[in-house]
Amino acid sequence: MPVNVGFAEVDITPPVGTHKIGWKRDIVSDRVLDPLFARAAVLEAAGERVAFVQLDTLSIRWTQVAEVRSRCEESYGFPGGNIMVAATHNHAGPAVANCGDVRRDDAYVQTLVGKVVSLIGRALDDAREAEVGFGSCFEFHVGYNRRVVMRDGTVRTHGEFTNPMALCMEGPIDPEVAVMAARAKDGRLLGAVVNFACHPTHHGGETALSAGFPGVLANEMKARGCPVTVYLNGACGNISVNDPRRGGPGKSKEEVGAALAGDVGRVLEGMAFRSELRLGSRSKTVRLPFRQTTEDERAGTTRGAQRFIDSAIYEREIPRAMERVRRMGTQPAEVQVIFMDEYAYAGIPAEYFVQHGLRIKEEAHPRRALVVGHANGMVGYVPHREAFLRGGYETTFCDSSRLAPEAGDVLADCAIQLIKAGPAR
Repeated sequence: MPVNVGFAEVDITPPVGTHKIGWKRDIVSDRVLDPLFARAAVLEAAGERVAFVQLDTLSIRWTQVAEVRSRCEESYGFPGGNIMVAATHNHAGPAVANCGDVRRDDAYVQTLVGKVVSLIGRALDDAREAEVGFGSCFEFHVGYNRRVVMRDGTVRTHGEFTNPMALCMEGPIDPEVAVMAARAKDGRLLGAVVNFACHPTHHGGETALSAGFPGVLANEMKARGCPVTVYLNGACGNISVNDPRRGGPGKSKEEVGAALAGDVGRVLEGMAFRSELRLGSRSKTVRLPFRQTTEDERAGTTRGAQRFIDSAIYEREIPRAMERVRRMGTQPAEVQVIFMDEYAYAGIPAEYFVQHGLRIKEEAHPRRALVVGHANGMVGYVPHREAFLRGGYETTFCDSSRLAPEAGDVLADCAIQLIKAGPAR
């Protein structure tokens, strides 16, 4: 059936003086390097409507997603369950959640929710008949598996091969740069949705606000004639721009954004467009088990434990994590899949390890699965099972790493089942 597509974006840059999030320690911003945005893409075909929302923030809570969905249903009659809201996992943005010593900025968050609701309305107003294309390429030079296995069998997150104890990288990356683009009947590009897995950590430990490389990508694409580029990050929990092979440093946000824009441009050059599209959505909420911790785990003294920043921050944070585990019993997590013909975007509310994302892509075949991390909530790090045997930062117990080793497989199993079931009828 013919498809209508609309794109929109809105500035969500917080004022200077806003507290930042992403480094556990409390950092107060004192300048803006580049603006932060929320971006949206809406698609409608045969009476079905779906929407993607990208936020240049570290995360989004499921309660905020629920509010966006309910307000869009009330204001626009848009089916809330068909909206996917995903953060880019930007480490140089405002305090949208509690993390370490950082407290959530509730006033900013409420303003953000209102802007997102209005943004979807603007994308709906912009919607017009369009042709949609899909394509992908592979990028091996901007993202790296940041977990380095040492000769004693432990892992150092952000390890370096200048260390004589370094042995090998623990695992793969996901090199796919997947692109969905829409163009008007006159051939003019309306916007694009880009999916790639890599941590946007630039300027995280500094006092500057920035959108990181997803912001550079959007600007580069705008210069190439693409008005709005929605960036959906992938399973990037253990993928970083820092290159452990060369002593740690990686490419700047400008270099990463420009490289990805070049990739997207090449995909667009060879893209075949279709004038009809079948859309749909499915979701399910699963209950994830919490980790049963030992005293050594809570103290950060187990084999392979790795605490970044100040260990005292962990000591202040862990009692809150234990209270959350006691109070909740299990962690609810929504898995959502948005379908576009043979493509299936699986939203996972976590800093998901790449091994899980690749498993979803493989086992979802013959559908073309794409994994969207930090979507519709945030349950923290979800490493693969083997990672817990080696340690490293992502498995070291704290409020952002509190789930049991099997949690990742529970999420992957659910995503694969939803994808194989196909769109809800």
